[in-house]
Order: sequence, then C-alpha cells, then structure tokens
Amino acid sequence: MQISEKLFNVKGLNYTIRSAVERDASALSELRLKIDGETENLDREPGEAFIDSQGFETLIKADSESSRNLFLVVETEGTLAGFSRCQGTELKRLRHRVEFGIGVLKEYWGFGMGKNLLLESISWADANGIRKISLQVLESNENAKKLYEKLGFEVEGVLRKDKFLSDGNYYNTVLMGRFNNQ
Repeated sequence: MQISEKLFNVKGLNYTIRSAVERDASALSELRLKIDGETENLDREPGEAFIDSQGFETLIKADSESSRNLFLVVETEGTLAGFSRCQGTELKRLRHRVEFGIGVLKEYWGFGMGKNLLLESISWADANGIRKISLQVLESNENAKKLYEKLGFEVEGVLRKDKFLSDGNYYNTVLMGRFNNQ
C-alpha cells in the first residue's frame, strides 16, 4: 500500500517520509547493509540475508500492491537515511495484524525518524482496519523500548537468550504489541 508523502523538520534537519518506490531498490540494498553493520540491535550481521536491487524491486512492487503491507523510507537531501516495513498476511486468522520492523542510519539517530516512521505506520494501520502491530526489540535497546511503550505498545512476552552478540553473551528479545480497540 502507498501513503502520502510527509515532510518533517526536526532539530534543523529536513526529511521526507514516503512510500518506497522501485527506483529506491539499489539505495535500499546498500542502506540495509550499512545499517546492519552499525548496530547489533537488528537480527543480521552485515551481509547476512542480503537483498540485492532486484530483490528490493520485487518486494517494493508486492508491498505497493498489498493492502496488508507498507514499506516506508526516510529521505534527506536526496539520500535514504532509514526505512520501515509492516508486513501482514491474507490468512483470515491473522489478517488483523502486521509485523513492524525498522532501520535508521546511526548518524540520523535523535532526529525523530524512527518515531515518525512508527507514527506513520500506526496511522496507516488504524486507517486500514489493522488492529494489531507486533514487533521484536532487543532487551538492551532501552531507547526503542521506551518509544514503543510511549506509543501504546505493551510487552507481550520475552524470548530468553534469543540473540548471541559479539560480546559473547546471550540477550533476550522482547515481544511487544499495540492493539487498536476501534
């Protein structure tokens, strides 16, 4: 599905949140690889589960045509700085919910990009009859957990010792969800 483009100015930085389009495919491939190398908050090591330009073109096209998927990008000064994706299903028993994932380049942390991507996703979900947004967050990612809770997400469970990070320790993954009662 597609949304209308929105402009933001946070701490003097102008950026746009818009639906991903096929011409973003190459930049998204590079962006995802870079983000994976900047933080251990995500599931992948750099290069794991690599998606090339053609793969992103296919994904963007499918998401644009689906009423249950939303693929957003953040663009600033002609460069992609982040993305988010809501993925749903047509299965009747699960049709009411989507899974949310996000990535923002570290140099743009603190400019509200993650928050605004999530707010746009929540708005889209609420307007399109999606009752639940689910996500997973590493237990040590305190800033993300606080943001999610502030926006109505609740802890639904914990996957114990779910991730093994470079420090040689296992970390829990927190399962969170936001349910719209409308």
